[in-house]
Amino acid sequence: MSSTEAPERFEYLQSLVTEFQDTDSEEAKEQVLANLANFAYDPKNMEYLRELQVPDLFLDMLTEENENFVEFGMGGLCNLSMDPKCREVILQSGGISLVTNCLSNRREETVLSAVTTLMNLATPATRPQISGPGILQCMLRFSLAESPRLRNLAAVFLQDCCSEEQVRQAQQQTEGQQTAVGIPLPKE
Repeated sequence: MSSTEAPERFEYLQSLVTEFQDTDSEEAKEQVLANLANFAYDPKNMEYLRELQVPDLFLDMLTEENENFVEFGMGGLCNLSMDPKCREVILQSGGISLVTNCLSNRREETVLSAVTTLMNLATPATRPQISGPGILQCMLRFSLAESPRLRNLAAVFLQDCCSEEQVRQAQQQTEGQQTAVGIPLPKE
């Protein structure tokens, strides 16, 4: 990145955050969130996005009623969670519980981003919370989903974030139960 490109990039990202804060239009806010989520995919933007408190903005979107806000916020967090410093911001802001709540979202994209984000947030310190019984039951249910994307991602989660013993115990607990109570499968 050239020395002239860096300030322009920061100023542009800053203008997006300002537009989000200043506009009353839901449609404009959705567009800005989608753009910020896309910019969160580029490692060159991570420092700027942290400085502009975009991880907190995305976390705030997870409790909104507007499903597009939730989807774009979750997608942005998914992209940011790959960066160690952003991961720390997300964890310090109580991100695990907010992301976990998105596992029950009706939109498959939101659920896929939530599962991926949880995988990215898994550290030795967070693994007990991320592989807790409720999430484990949810992943077992997702591993039986019709959607190949959700089914395969849940299988990767179970393999990478849980011990074989945890999975075995959870499977024994669910024998005879047809669904994890209260967690509907997302619509494709």
